[in-house]
Amino acid sequence: MFTNGVHHVSINVDDVGAVRDFYVNALGFEPIDRPDLEVGGAWLQMGPQQLHLIELPLVEGFGPHFALRVDDIEAARDLLGERGVTVGETSSIDGVCLQAFFNDPAGNQIELNQPL
Repeated sequence: MFTNGVHHVSINVDDVGAVRDFYVNALGFEPIDRPDLEVGGAWLQMGPQQLHLIELPLVEGFGPHFALRVDDIEAARDLLGERGVTVGETSSIDGVCLQAFFNDPAGNQIELNQPL
């Protein structure tokens, strides 16, 4: 039944413009058209997946995040560093993946994930 993957992830942000610019300029997402939903926001696309930014109060604490799959986590960390993004140290889940975390300007957590 659910065989076509994830269509989109939606995250809350407090400054749509700043967060949109971060995802476009630092991570390479493309802005796409968004209907009027009676709440501020922006829709972005990367490959077949979408990221929906919704202007609503942020969720506090560790846990909610999304992961970007990468082929070379250290190259991704270096590229983000060149773009002014501070990425945490790389850690490993034995036999599963390498991972490193960083935050967008609204404080949403993003994971870099290199499957092993």
